[in-house]
Amino acid sequence: MKILVCMKQVPHQDARLDIDGDGTWIKEDGIKFEINSYDTFALEEALRIKDAGEAEVVVVSIGPDRVTQALRTALGMGADRAVHVNDDAVAGSDALAIAKLLAAVAKEESPDLVLMGLMSDDGNATAVAPMVAELMGIPSATGVMKAEAEGDGYRCERELEGGALEVVDLPTPCLIAVQSGLNQVRYASLKGIMAAKKKPIDTKGAGDLGLADQVGTAAAKAQIEKIYQPAKGEGAEIIEGSTDEVVSQLVGKIKELGLL
Repeated sequence: MKILVCMKQVPHQDARLDIDGDGTWIKEDGIKFEINSYDTFALEEALRIKDAGEAEVVVVSIGPDRVTQALRTALGMGADRAVHVNDDAVAGSDALAIAKLLAAVAKEESPDLVLMGLMSDDGNATAVAPMVAELMGIPSATGVMKAEAEGDGYRCERELEGGALEVVDLPTPCLIAVQSGLNQVRYASLKGIMAAKKKPIDTKGAGDLGLADQVGTAAAKAQIEKIYQPAKGEGAEIIEGSTDEVVSQLVGKIKELGLL
């Protein structure tokens, strides 16, 4: 069995984020990066499947040289090998272009199972996973809170609005995008970190995947025009009283603002 885990390297959750000069992204120099939190749960799930039987775990990530650190961390945790899509031409790509790159790698690898996080901590689009599945032509489930092998596929419990759960049966090959809290993520052991230095990382460019003209800012269907700090407003108004009084006042305020 082969499992492909798609990961993204994002700014560390404690990093100070400043807007860059042209106002379209953050200043990346001098800040720490880490594996996207949602993707760590996907990686852990892959490693648990590997621990329970025979499986090869391959991790793939897109980005500049610094992404190697994230891949080495994944290899130290127990992944077998990695694919790094490292190409300056990819900068400025939208979600569709990223999905195309990941799907191209997946088609080369022909995994039985693709695991990835529900979304990225920096983008929060939740768009890449279903796009990858569609481009691969395989079934998928997103927002998965629990996944168990069932026959020739996986039974997944998806989180829906209002706390409801949906149960979905997926035949393999399939893609599962996991929610945070799916499992308890392990740390890389010293032995694993040392072993990771000898594990292969295959570096590819967009051209190697046949997508040289489909990535980057020029090909993007959606582009970031501006990032800015929201203006500070006036102080909050505290509504007091019984539940009925608070609800009545709140509805009145919403009507005053023309939101209802």
